[in-house]
Amino acid sequence: MLAYLTRRLTSLILSLAVASLEIFLVVEVAPGDPARFMLGINARPDTVAALRAELGLDVPRVERYLAWVGGMLTGDFGTSYTYRAPVTEMIADRLWVSLPLALYALALSTVLAFPAGLLAAAKRGRAGDYGVMAGTQLGIAIPNFWFAMLLVLLFAINLGWFSAGGFPGWENPALAIKSLTLPAVALALPQAAILARVLRSALIEITGEDFMRTARAKGLTRGQALWRHGLRNALIPVLTILGLQFSFLLAGAIIIEQVFFLPGLGRLIFQSISQRDLIVVESVVMLLVFAVIMVNFLTDLAYAIVDPRLRRRA
Repeated sequence: MLAYLTRRLTSLILSLAVASLEIFLVVEVAPGDPARFMLGINARPDTVAALRAELGLDVPRVERYLAWVGGMLTGDFGTSYTYRAPVTEMIADRLWVSLPLALYALALSTVLAFPAGLLAAAKRGRAGDYGVMAGTQLGIAIPNFWFAMLLVLLFAINLGWFSAGGFPGWENPALAIKSLTLPAVALALPQAAILARVLRSALIEITGEDFMRTARAKGLTRGQALWRHGLRNALIPVLTILGLQFSFLLAGAIIIEQVFFLPGLGRLIFQSISQRDLIVVESVVMLLVFAVIMVNFLTDLAYAIVDPRLRRRA
């Protein structure tokens, strides 16, 4: 197990190092000068040069990269070009919106997907299976931003049960969770559809194993055998999808945050790109990459816990 952890940690560190270099290079070669963008096209060259020096843009790129990486290791992500505020504080403020939204959506997708996948596998080839598969196909086909607008139209405008957008803060937790409900549902629907289909396929593959036939021979129904013995053995592909879904929900909710005017990380990236605030873009993207890699690392650990064969191989 220790050798397995060592290999995964080494892979994590190398992935972060390569990702930081790629992010820095991609953002740096993007067209446009942040200083000229902030001052306008009619700004004088000496004024632009002074602002570039103030922002540290006149320093060689190698030094800027090393300073950026060194600052991240100590928790200092630099200062925003546009807002002149610490990027760490900006990320922390927005993270309290994006992280709860991702967890909320992941919980909803799991609650919807597991019963649906179990039902489809237990009723394989019957009406229940066809109904679940049709519903999941519809969930995958519907774009989440279009579904989000339908939710706003129905529950916010027509029924008035939820607000159409905005986030009131966590001073009132009930109101904050209520404001995140429609965005979480919009994000959870396609993820639940994907997870349910993967779970159904994994369970159906498990039903042909000897231990499942033995469980059925002892008198268990198909549903009972799947729940008691099949579910744990089918968790490996499900854990993979869960890890990928959390990463997507945290990093890929830019459009949903725009639809609901949520002050999250996705909206921060969108605003920073439009304002050429390079340090914010680099730092937020690097944080999201770190979250994705960490989730994959934790997923690999979950593999080792669920499947003892991985520990023995290690």
